[in-house]
Amino acid sequence: MMFFSILIMGTLISISANSWLSAWMGLEINLLSFIPLMSDNKLMSTESSLKYFLTQALASSVFLFAVILFLLNFNKMNSNYFMEMMIFSSLLLKMGAAPFHFWFPNVMEGLSWLNTLILMTWQKIAPLMLISYIILKSLIMTSIILSSLIGALGGLNQTSLRKLMAYSSINHLSWMLAAMYNSNLLWMTYFVFYSFLTFIMIFMFNMFKISHMNQLFSLFFNSKIMKFFLFFNLLSLGGLPPFMGFFPKWIVIQHLTINNQLFLLTFMVLMTLIMLYFYMRLSYSTFMLNYYENNWLNNSMYKSFNMKIFMFFSTFSIFGLFLISSFYYLF
Repeated sequence: MMFFSILIMGTLISISANSWLSAWMGLEINLLSFIPLMSDNKLMSTESSLKYFLTQALASSVFLFAVILFLLNFNKMNSNYFMEMMIFSSLLLKMGAAPFHFWFPNVMEGLSWLNTLILMTWQKIAPLMLISYIILKSLIMTSIILSSLIGALGGLNQTSLRKLMAYSSINHLSWMLAAMYNSNLLWMTYFVFYSFLTFIMIFMFNMFKISHMNQLFSLFFNSKIMKFFLFFNLLSLGGLPPFMGFFPKWIVIQHLTINNQLFLLTFMVLMTLIMLYFYMRLSYSTFMLNYYENNWLNNSMYKSFNMKIFMFFSTFSIFGLFLISSFYYLF
């Protein structure tokens, strides 16, 4: 519990800092509190924590070097732009956005589901907030296009659900950066919806102890309702209407259209369609293939308190767009 408190404190220090040095300090506090949470005396999690530490240490070193140059007023050869580029790149590396994404799926593979949830949601808050202070058009456009492309194509050949969620997160980062380019409130709204939908999926995977696609084939063979909930939540995470996951994408699409960024919008929508393809492939396999083996979960699991929580949140995920639209038109 102490490490969770320090983790939250580090993020709050970064987003409320009035100098780059204070922001760096908050990022370091956040990093050093997350490392003990990742290590649980298992080989893969220890390896993931080491990879995460080395990557974050590199990003922090670049970030601190650029900050020191700023403090020394190093103003030669357009160095201000160069330093901003260094800070921007280090923050992209910290949150795992393309083209600095290579560590992210490998680290995700060795973590528990709770730690993957933290890594995909909370650990992105501080870097995203700091990036919103120094938006460099050329770099952010490059990152948007590459994150969208890699997030879509990288998930096509994955059988591990952790890696699939990692590439999904990279794709969603492209939408957040595109939203950030237009409005700060817009990316925050997208992030809240993304975190909620990711929480639902990881809550289900953790509850049923699922790690790979082939486990889904035999898990729900006696429950058609669970198959439908899995299917609808995946489509909602992919942003297909009429589910709630479409709402933040809908707002971003509207802003990109107003600002005449039609090429970027078309490219991102096409990449999202590829993401929907591997979500539907996952759900199709779950519906069509039944392995009549002994299920390691008893029927009481389907009546547990955790299941009721999952059903409750899933209902919001499935019917959220109708509720939000009704609220909008009423008020």
